[in-house]
Amino acid sequence: MAGRDERGGNGQGRPSAAYTGHAADDELAVKLSGLARTLQGEDTAQETLDAIVAAAVDTVPGAQHAGLTVVIRRREVETQAATGDIVGEVDRAQYETGEGPCLDATYQHRTVRLSDMTQEKRWPEFTRRAVDLGVKSMLSFQLYVQKGNLGALNLYSSENNAFDDESEHVGLLFAAHAAVAMSGARQQEQLRNALAVRDLIGQAKGVLMERHKLTADQAFALLVRASQETNTKLADIAEYLVDTGVLRARGDR
Repeated sequence: MAGRDERGGNGQGRPSAAYTGHAADDELAVKLSGLARTLQGEDTAQETLDAIVAAAVDTVPGAQHAGLTVVIRRREVETQAATGDIVGEVDRAQYETGEGPCLDATYQHRTVRLSDMTQEKRWPEFTRRAVDLGVKSMLSFQLYVQKGNLGALNLYSSENNAFDDESEHVGLLFAAHAAVAMSGARQQEQLRNALAVRDLIGQAKGVLMERHKLTADQAFALLVRASQETNTKLADIAEYLVDTGVLRARGDR
């Protein structure tokens, strides 16, 4: 059943079945607090994702590379940030074969540790391709917030058994911070985009009101009609009008 690990219960935010230890590190808490503030200061969602993968390599023991597998349109996934080309190549092998630790972490809501690609039996086609690419171990964490599944944070190493209990402990805490930062960055970007579209439509309405002596409601209705007749997004209609002074009509696409 998805979301349940070998220990029983929901696997979200919990170590893998291989985890046997426990760690407490005040330095880690300070480092993660600093990370949270740093991520909050990034200007765009993509800059936030890039900062997350760079920080993951510096923070989680054993990680040589890191990547973010992001859920789009609920079921599709893609790599949206990576510390090197090898990440994209390994992730492509997972997406093409439909198997691998990052897909399990994303869809089965659990932490996945892959210690030795040559001995791993769970994903035979993927591990064969990963070995050819020079990756020998991986560690994947689901990224989630209360209202949704964001994807997975994936860590990679060219060494066997690169990740241990400390790696999982640190990685789980890091992933929690990363998920909150990702969610916040997305919301901020969506808000900025919405405000930009609103301003653009306002400018377009102003052009029509001045040119045709229309009310604000009449100008907006004209924009909507042009959007429907040309099957073009309202924002694109507004942008074209502001840039060219021309209101698109049927057949102008």
